[in-house]
Amino acid sequence: MNKSFQGHSPQRRRFLKSTAAVVGGSALLTALPGNWAFAAGKPETTSAKLGFIALTDAAPLFVADEKGFFAAHGMTDVDVLKQSSWGTTRDNLVLGSQRNGIDGAHILTPMPYLMSAGAITPNNQPVPMSVLARLNLNGQCISVGREYADLEVGVDATEFGQALAEKRAGGNEASAAMTFPGGTHDMWIRYWMAAGGIDPNRDVSTITIPPAQMVANMRVGSMDTFCVCEPWNLQLVNQGIGYTANTTGELWNDHPEKAFALRSDYVEANPNATRALLMAIMEAQMWCEDPANHEEMAQICSRRRWIHAPYADLIDRIQGNFDYGTGRVVEDHPQMMRYWDKHASYPYKSHDLWFLTENKRWGYLPQDFDSAALIEQVNREDLWREAAEALGVSSEQIPTSTSRGVETFFDGKVFDPEDTQAYLDSLEIKRLA
Repeated sequence: MNKSFQGHSPQRRRFLKSTAAVVGGSALLTALPGNWAFAAGKPETTSAKLGFIALTDAAPLFVADEKGFFAAHGMTDVDVLKQSSWGTTRDNLVLGSQRNGIDGAHILTPMPYLMSAGAITPNNQPVPMSVLARLNLNGQCISVGREYADLEVGVDATEFGQALAEKRAGGNEASAAMTFPGGTHDMWIRYWMAAGGIDPNRDVSTITIPPAQMVANMRVGSMDTFCVCEPWNLQLVNQGIGYTANTTGELWNDHPEKAFALRSDYVEANPNATRALLMAIMEAQMWCEDPANHEEMAQICSRRRWIHAPYADLIDRIQGNFDYGTGRVVEDHPQMMRYWDKHASYPYKSHDLWFLTENKRWGYLPQDFDSAALIEQVNREDLWREAAEALGVSSEQIPTSTSRGVETFFDGKVFDPEDTQAYLDSLEIKRLA
């Protein structure tokens, strides 16, 4: 058995009975004074520079800033800074705030691993990163252009693949867009296409487009399909340019998505400030989960400094109401984005292992790469547990294991974190390095 994924008992919890309670998934922490200090000491610094991409799964960072959660934990000088692309996020993390970059970010979960391994950094120099929390489950979508409206593409991409083959046979290029090589959107669209018999390396051009540019590129015909978070899928529907084929939770129910990560040197130099940031974001995740806050959350997200998109392109899917643009409408969607419920915030090591295994599948990492060792270095679920204790999070909301166990996908494939090779062997389409 891989010891990295065995369960273990959480440390004894320290409940802040006089200042906090967790009720129905919402944190009531307004009584915390601005100079509140941890048992281990006050934050070493009140500042941090955090990056984000204009997506609804970055909402916990927006809310932590707008609703004062950062300040309530003594982090009064947090700058939450919009990044133009995931490549820019990476570049600014490589720089760090000491060189006018950033200390941490809302980030595609595999990126801190690829950075720590030196796989996506200049000259392949490792930049050690620490994953502190998962920001959400579900909530991404795969969209297709309106030229394929008659197909009503869904989770089964087989007929879509045939249409793409016909397009290529006619001398036209077929393209699928994602947001960053090796990132979550790349993994979802590749998995979906491969399950339908489409080889993402041979049958289509798999291209990289920043999230906020997806709709504009689909409008001018730059791609046939894309994978991204909201609000860009709903905006595509609202503008009549295409439709939602599936929400990625239909491919893998309650799948992990974005992460909150910091440079490891920031964590090491500022352990109390790190915990303060983490606690603020966890509180914001609880706030985002509460349906009573969804209208305000959509208003916050729509602001220029955050996503800068119309409220109408945000509210429905934040509330869990999905108009796919094909006549299919699902209210209170079972795979709507989750920020706190279903252990959404906890960074399971088994999930990080899946992302690294998929990066091996597509040749971004070598087959003999030691995933377990890197996970032990990067994944700081121990700090998440400490923050949960300090917030008085109830025991049933804290996982007892670092593994969520065996995962089953929409096509019947099974990922057992104790046997990743069996998973790789079961996949027909792959490009192993």
